[in-house]
Amino acid sequence: MDAFARLQEQLHIQFRDASLLREAFTHSSYVNEHKEATHNERIEFLGDAVLQLAVSQHLYRIYPSWPEGKLTFVRAAIVREQALSKLAKKLSLGDYLLLGRGEDLSGGRERPSLLADVFEAFVGALYLDGGWDAVIAFLSAHMFPEIEAYVERGVIDAKSRLHEKVQQLSLGAVEYVVLEERGPANDREFVIEARVQGESYGAGSGRTKKEAEQEAAAEALQRIGSRRGGDE
Repeated sequence: MDAFARLQEQLHIQFRDASLLREAFTHSSYVNEHKEATHNERIEFLGDAVLQLAVSQHLYRIYPSWPEGKLTFVRAAIVREQALSKLAKKLSLGDYLLLGRGEDLSGGRERPSLLADVFEAFVGALYLDGGWDAVIAFLSAHMFPEIEAYVERGVIDAKSRLHEKVQQLSLGAVEYVVLEERGPANDREFVIEARVQGESYGAGSGRTKKEAEQEAAAEALQRIGSRRGGDE
C-alpha cells in the first residue's frame, strides 16, 4: 500500500482521482527536483476559499445570535495558520508531504506554514474530487468539533478574558513578552509569553504577535483555572 492509499484509509476517504491528492501534498521544493511534478500552490488557493466558505457557513448556522463582527473574528481565528497547522499535525498530514531534500532536512514537515498550506490544499483537492458534500463531511469529522471546543475554551478572545480574570482575582498586571522571532521575514513566527505580575503563566506562537498573544493568554487562563481548582 502506498503512502497516499494509507492516508485515504486513515481519513476514511476515497479519491476518484488520486493525482489530485498527490498534487495537494507536493511542495514547490519537490518540483524543483522533479520537473514532471505539479506543486500545490494553485490547489491551495482554491482550498483556502473553500475553507473560508465552509467555516463561514458552519458558524452562521451554529451561532445564529452572533453579529457579523464576531462571526468574522472567530472565522479568522479558526482558519489562521497556527490553528490549521495544529489540525494538520493532529492528522499527521506532514508525514505525506513531498518535499525537496533541503526542505525536508531543514524540518519542513514540522513547519507551521507548510502544514497550514497542505491542509488548505487537501481541502481544495477534496472539493475538486468529491464536491461540497465531501468537504463538509471531512470538516464535520475533523475540524468543526475543534471549533466548538475552541469557542468553549474561550481562546477566541483569550486576552480580554485573561485581563478580566486577573482583575477579578487581584493577581496583578498582565504583560506580553516576545521570547523569540524565528524564520525569514516573509514567514516570521513569534513566540510570546504571558506574564502576570512578572511570573510566566503561559506561552504561545503565531505568524503575528496578536496570534501568539492570544495563544499565550489561553494557556494562562488554563493555568489560573487549574490553580483555582486546586485551591478549592
